[in-house]
Amino acid sequence: MSYRKKLIEVSIPLGAISHESAREKSLRHGHPSTLHLWWSRKPLAVCRAVLFASLVDDPAEHPEQFPTEEAQAQERKRLFALIEKMVKWENANNEETMREVRAEIAKATEGAPPPVLDPFAGGGSIPLEAMRLGLEAHASDLNPVAVLLNKALIELPSRFAGCPPVNPEARQSLIDGEWQGARGLAADIRYYGQWMRDEARRRIGQLYPKVSLPAELGGEEATVIAWLWVRTVTCPNPACGAQMPLASKWWLSKKKGKETWVEPVVDAQRRKMYFEIKGGIADKDKLREIDNGSCFINGKGKKVKASFTCLFCGSGIAKGEYIDMEADKGKMGCLPLAIVAESNQGRVYLPFDSLQIETVNNLVEIYFSSGEIQQRLPLEAARGTFASNAQGRIYGFKTFADYFTKRQLVALTTFSDLVQEVRQRVLADAQRVHSSEEEIDARAYADAIATYLALAIDRLADRNSSICSWDVSRDSTRNTFARQAIPMIWDFAEANPFSASTGNFLGAIDWVAEAIETVPCAARGGAVQRDATVSVNGLAQPLISTDPPYYDNVSYADLSDFFYVWLRRSLSTIYPQLFKTMLVPKATELVATPYRFEGSRSKAQAFFEKGLGEAFERMRAVQHPDYPLTVYYAFKQAESEDGQGEEGAALNGNGGKVVASTGWETMLEGLIRAGFTITGTLPIRTEMVNRSVGQGTNALASSIVLVCRPRPAEAGVASRRQFINALRNKLPDALKKLQQGNIAPVDLAQASIGPGMAIYSEYRQVVESDGSPLRVRAALQLINTTLDELLAEQEGEYDPATRWALAWFEQYVHEPGEYGVAETLSKAKNTSVQALVNTGWLEARMGKVRLLQRAELAANWQAQHGELPTTVWGVMQRMIHALDKGDGEAGAAAILRKAGEQGELARDLAYHLYTLCERKGWAEEALAYNALVLVWSQIGQLAHSYAPEHDVQQTSFL
Repeated sequence: MSYRKKLIEVSIPLGAISHESAREKSLRHGHPSTLHLWWSRKPLAVCRAVLFASLVDDPAEHPEQFPTEEAQAQERKRLFALIEKMVKWENANNEETMREVRAEIAKATEGAPPPVLDPFAGGGSIPLEAMRLGLEAHASDLNPVAVLLNKALIELPSRFAGCPPVNPEARQSLIDGEWQGARGLAADIRYYGQWMRDEARRRIGQLYPKVSLPAELGGEEATVIAWLWVRTVTCPNPACGAQMPLASKWWLSKKKGKETWVEPVVDAQRRKMYFEIKGGIADKDKLREIDNGSCFINGKGKKVKASFTCLFCGSGIAKGEYIDMEADKGKMGCLPLAIVAESNQGRVYLPFDSLQIETVNNLVEIYFSSGEIQQRLPLEAARGTFASNAQGRIYGFKTFADYFTKRQLVALTTFSDLVQEVRQRVLADAQRVHSSEEEIDARAYADAIATYLALAIDRLADRNSSICSWDVSRDSTRNTFARQAIPMIWDFAEANPFSASTGNFLGAIDWVAEAIETVPCAARGGAVQRDATVSVNGLAQPLISTDPPYYDNVSYADLSDFFYVWLRRSLSTIYPQLFKTMLVPKATELVATPYRFEGSRSKAQAFFEKGLGEAFERMRAVQHPDYPLTVYYAFKQAESEDGQGEEGAALNGNGGKVVASTGWETMLEGLIRAGFTITGTLPIRTEMVNRSVGQGTNALASSIVLVCRPRPAEAGVASRRQFINALRNKLPDALKKLQQGNIAPVDLAQASIGPGMAIYSEYRQVVESDGSPLRVRAALQLINTTLDELLAEQEGEYDPATRWALAWFEQYVHEPGEYGVAETLSKAKNTSVQALVNTGWLEARMGKVRLLQRAELAANWQAQHGELPTTVWGVMQRMIHALDKGDGEAGAAAILRKAGEQGELARDLAYHLYTLCERKGWAEEALAYNALVLVWSQIGQLAHSYAPEHDVQQTSFL
């Protein structure tokens, strides 16, 4: 091994990184993710930490500075503290913290850090964080929308860093030093965005009339926030033929004290329907009716998809095919439900008046000469990506224009057409300000402002389509992409782009400007469109960190067409090469979607594997030899046994069956075949720890970071037996280090794949006894089996009573069992039932024996037993109870301090029991053991700081 190991190849503070990554999801204003929607975007905290830890040496690589293990551990602790500080969002733009981080990188790289390259840049998290660390950043992607986002995040801000705004308003009061970073860009985005909004309102404001408030609310005119509509089709009953509403609910607001709904009123004689707005507290039958709308309810009390009842005659539509046929003939309509307006008393719900209805009815069909929005949707698409409408041309959605109402199309095309007009204004202002050749390129600056305004229009489109729904819990609109799909919305909300509420254009401008004024400009960056399977970049020896496509998890090209058609309309003259195709390129997109291969899953898989392997080969050819390659892989929170279903099998057991994931295997296979050795698999959690465990599923980290090094050319061949022996020799030490690092038990199996695959991939090939290759799936199964064996072997370190409790718990949990069986088991474990009863956690009465539950232990130990003998089982159960029901971490720390050597074993026991409970499907019990390990570090720190007087009497008995 000719390279020095980096920190990421030994240990990093996963808990702190995961915590900050999960916390990022609640951050909004100023976060770069708010610039523009992108799917499966990596948290900035983890990207920042991974890049830093990939550049900095592990202290053990410098024995001249850190000669002892203790000195190395102390230095590692210092680096951990710096990582824990830098991943906090509050410190992301803290110049003092970032200077410290950059100084550490400069020291580690001798002042010459490599450029950073992400060949699958997507939403731009990795190159953006490279720039924050002061590294030259390069982003490439095949998807033109992704390329534009990376230009907006890393290329344009770095190019115009420190430039004051050019708009005449700001020029009147310029202050030196006020426009650091991209603040000047942000100021111009706001100024020219305001001009666009004012000009658009002058042209089409009449399409958004105000509404008159009732007398009790002042009787004045109010701005409409949104118009709520319900789709309709003709009733399938020939004797009826009414326009039946397809309502999923009748609620308007569920806010406490402001509950409001619409009540349908049928005029049978005129075959008409109108809606009355109601409020107040309703009885249970009424609430059920409000919740269900006109949907069918099955025997389990759930709504049946695309199944509705006619409110005129009671006839039903059992399936969506009838609705699809009606919509395809142009017979799907919509009825006005209610208007949402802003009053002095907050949101108010009103019926449509004649002016509002006439305004909509008087709109004519819009013709788009440029043709982008009239592009036809694909005939078929991945059903996993596009839920029940959109791609596939069902429910009447045949072109991209069909996603929008006529009024929405008028607004969006008006704003889009204004981009070029406002660009000319920016250009004129910039030329007046920057007249000398030494100043910035005025034309390029005008192009930059136009780019950000076009992205704001994309934000407007996301909030202004007929796929937007009304959020009755928040009294606001939901966006089109509430998830990674375009689902059918039966009752939709049409927002007002000229209001001051959700979905307005100035709001979109503010989101874009806030994101840009906080992006880092500490280094230069660039973004280009490139197919990573053909070429990764012309850079010499970059550090590569990338987040490649996840098999068939997300069809980015299909999804991003929604935005591409608007961007192309606004920016094709500025970026002619980027928008040269009518839609996003799909034929070469690296994704295993069968619909692109005549429905063949095998062809899709072969295409993905070949392309991913080619991309990894190109990365290996240019990757800097001093630094590891890091590759992200994201998991769904589910798994399948045959690898053909959902992604994300951790291979950590499920009732004795080994599970697998085609996408995960393909990623590993591709790296190994390209000549990489996988030296680490680091689980990074971006969800709450108890989310999936509580649902009874195998909870997996949201992302796995694979750490890779090129495999030496002289690597040999190993047999299956040699591989197994190597696992048994090397995994114990790796497992111990993982446990000492307090990795969550839920992630232990996944993290153990790293050292296991490092052994597998260090060979050129591992072969079966018949000479055939040992495939990755078989290797993963062997790693999993060895891990189980090692966890079982740790049982030998426990006291006899704990070993007995483990065996009994696995069979009976907390149910009573026969005394004779317990006595026989106790002899095998070198103890006795009476000795076990004396521990305080076992009950023996009337010929039955039962393990006491944690709540029972806390209530009676001191009263019945006084000082009790210490057991690992008792220590662990008391600590869990203290965390959950007692004094929290302080109570658990008091127990740990008194436990002595048994304390560390209690943590190992928690790992063992988590694995057991997870395999048995005992989700709630598994969660308890997982939670203990996650806070072990804090408990340990408290335990070491405790003085004896801090111990409380009720936590003394173990």
